Amino acid sequence: MKNLPISLIIFRLLLGPILIMLTYNFGNEIRKELVVLIFMGLLSDVFDGIIARRLGTSSEKLRRMDSQTDLVFWLCVAWCSWVLNPEIIIENAVPIIVIFIMEALTYVFSFLKFGKETCTHALLSKLWGITLLLAFVGMIGFGYSGFTFLLAVIFGIIGHIDVLLIILILPKWTFDVPSSYHAYLIRRGIPFKKNKLFN
Repeated sequence: MKNLPISLIIFRLLLGPILIMLTYNFGNEIRKELVVLIFMGLLSDVFDGIIARRLGTSSEKLRRMDSQTDLVFWLCVAWCSWVLNPEIIIENAVPIIVIFIMEALTYVFSFLKFGKETCTHALLSKLWGITLLLAFVGMIGFGYSGFTFLLAVIFGIIGHIDVLLIILILPKWTFDVPSSYHAYLIRRGIPFKKNKLFN
């Protein structure tokens, strides 16, 4: 059981390239199957952290691996969206570029301040992940980019602002920080209790 969290992370890491391969090989014929696999990837992301905390095996190394795997997985899903719906990506190029820039800034600022990548697993970022899932299901499954896409953009911007504030406020690099408010508590040395389901 102790190896289950890392097994779920590896599963998600491998799933990303598999999604791209399937998209190129089958295109529109496999849209619904891709959606199922994306849901499986999200579930693996949800449960790897929960299981690790329950087993007492959660560590900096595991959480950093989980965070970078998330990035790879969602980039692969975005690639599939581009292949299947290039017109949607082109029409929404500006908000997509803004999100990519904000994501890059979190890494730049974190490396400049702490010498390593960000690994906050903040609650707003998790919420963004849910809206991102809805947006990709709409695009990949149904060629739709309306309300769900807008929701993902809004929460993407809000979530990245929160992460940037966390990086700015934290006195030293810390993983699993629920929000910028909790970063403030850490800076002030005020203890708080984390929720085992989320952090």
